[in-house]
Amino acid sequence: MVNYPIGIQTFSEIRNNDFLYIDKTKYIYEITHPGKYVFLSRPRRFGKSLLTSTFDAYFSGRKDLFKGLAIEKLEKDWTEYPVLHFTLAMAKMGTVEDLFNQINNQLARMERMYGVERDGDDITTRFYNLVTNLYGKTSKQVVVLIDEYDAPLLTVLHDPERLEKMRTALQSFYSPLKDLDPYLRFVFITGITKFSQLSIFSQLNNLNNISMLPQYAAMCGITIKELEDNFQEGIGVLAEKYHYSHQQVIDKLLYHYDGYHFSEDSEGVLNPFSLLSAMNNRKFNNYWFSTGTPTFLVNMLKHFHTDITELDGSEAWAADFDAPTEDMQSVLPLFYQSGYITIKHYDPLTQIYTLGYPNEEVKVGLMRILIPYYAHAKAADAAKVTSRMYLALLKDDMDGCLKAMREFFTTIPYQENTLKDAPTTEGHFTAMLYVMFSLLNVYVFSQVRNAKGRLDILIETDTTIYVMELKLDGDLDKALRQIDEKDYTIPYQSDGRKVVKVAINFSTEERTIKEWKIEK
Repeated sequence: MVNYPIGIQTFSEIRNNDFLYIDKTKYIYEITHPGKYVFLSRPRRFGKSLLTSTFDAYFSGRKDLFKGLAIEKLEKDWTEYPVLHFTLAMAKMGTVEDLFNQINNQLARMERMYGVERDGDDITTRFYNLVTNLYGKTSKQVVVLIDEYDAPLLTVLHDPERLEKMRTALQSFYSPLKDLDPYLRFVFITGITKFSQLSIFSQLNNLNNISMLPQYAAMCGITIKELEDNFQEGIGVLAEKYHYSHQQVIDKLLYHYDGYHFSEDSEGVLNPFSLLSAMNNRKFNNYWFSTGTPTFLVNMLKHFHTDITELDGSEAWAADFDAPTEDMQSVLPLFYQSGYITIKHYDPLTQIYTLGYPNEEVKVGLMRILIPYYAHAKAADAAKVTSRMYLALLKDDMDGCLKAMREFFTTIPYQENTLKDAPTTEGHFTAMLYVMFSLLNVYVFSQVRNAKGRLDILIETDTTIYVMELKLDGDLDKALRQIDEKDYTIPYQSDGRKVVKVAINFSTEERTIKEWKIEK
C-alpha cells in the first residue's frame, strides 16, 4: 500500500519512512546553480515547506536521502554547508513581541545546534553574528532558508498601523543579508504573497523572484504526467469505489484539483494537499478549505467593493495581479497569490492575462465562505437548500430550484440577515444568486458579454442551458424581452441542449426573490 504524506513537510521523514515522494529535485539543482538569492510565492498547502526542507537536506550533504532521485545524477560534490532554516509560520499573534520571540527561539536553537555562543540581544545582531561565526568556524559559506516569511504580515494585513510595525520589525531581521553576502552560499525565501522588496527586503536588490518563471511553474504542485506516473494504485482504488473507469477518475481529479497556472502558457498543476488527501481518504471532497478559513479574504472583498461575479474571467496585466500585496488596488494580487484565482489565458500581443478559478474545489469552497456575507446563512443550512436546488436541476425543474432558494432566504430572521445592511442594488442580488448557484455541481457564469450587452447569469447543466436576467423591483416581461432583444440565447442555439429563458425579480423590501418567469 502506498503511504501518502498527509501533512508531512520534512523531506527526511518522507524519504526515511517510505512515503510517496514526487521527484522535484531537478529544480533544486537548477535553482542553486548558480542561483544565490531566490524568492518563491505559492498558495498555502502547495508544498513550499517541503521544498524548503528539501533544500535543507541538499545543502546539509544528505546524499543518502536523494538516492534514486533526479539530482543524484546531477550533483557530483555533495558539499555540506551550515544551514539556518527559519519558519515564521507560528508568528501569527499579530504583535512584534511575538514575532521577535519566535525568531529569537529559532536563533537560540541554531546557536545550540552549531555550538555558537549567543552574541548580542537583538535579532539583527544575533543573526549577523551567527552567520559570521559559523563561517569562521567551518570555513564554509552559510545557507539561509526562510519559510512562510509573510505569515506575520497576513495576520495584520487589514490593519495599516500594525502592518507597518510588523514590516519594520521583519526588515530589521532581514537587513543583515546584504552585508553578509561574502558569507552566504544560498538564500531561499518563500511565502504566499509578494510583499514589496523595497519595504521588506530593502537591502536585497538582487533577490530573484522565480514565482512566474515558466521553467519553475511545476516546481510545486503535481502535473498530469506525475499524477499518472505515481498514483496508479490510488486511481484504481477510486475507480473501484465509485465504479468509474480509469480515465473517469483522472477527469474527476482534474476537475476538482487541477488548473493552477503560475506563468503564461505553463503546464497546469494539481493542488498536492487535496490530491494526496483524496487518495489517502479514498474520497473526492473539498480538502483545501478544511485547513483554514481565510477570513481576511472576505475583509479584502469588502474593502475593495469587489463584484464577486466579475472575479472569474477578469483581465489584467501581470503588474496588476503579481503586485506587492500592501500596495494593491484590488483583490487580484491577494487572490492570485493565495491561489483562489489563477492564470487561464495569456495574450502575447496585448500582454493581458485572463484570470479565473482554477477548479471546482476552490470555487465551491470560496462560495461557502461568502454565504454569510451575502445571506447570513450557516454552511449547514446552505448545504440543505443547495441539495434541494441540485435535485431540482437534475430534473430540469428550475421552478422548484428557485422555490427552494426563496424559502431559504425567507427563513432567515431579518435582524440576523446581513442583507439589511447590504446595498440594495441589482448587482448585489445578482452576486447573491451567483454564490448560491455556484455551490451546485453545475457551470455558472455571470456578466457574460456579447455585442449588445451583458447577461446576468448563465447556468449550464448536462441537459439544459439557462439564460437568466435579473431585475430589482422590476418587470418580468421586460426582462424576458431584454433577453430576446440582446440576443443572449443565440450563441447557445446550436449547442444541442435545451435553452431556457428565466426572468427573476427581487424585492428590495422583502430582501428576497419575489417572482419569476420561465420560458422554454
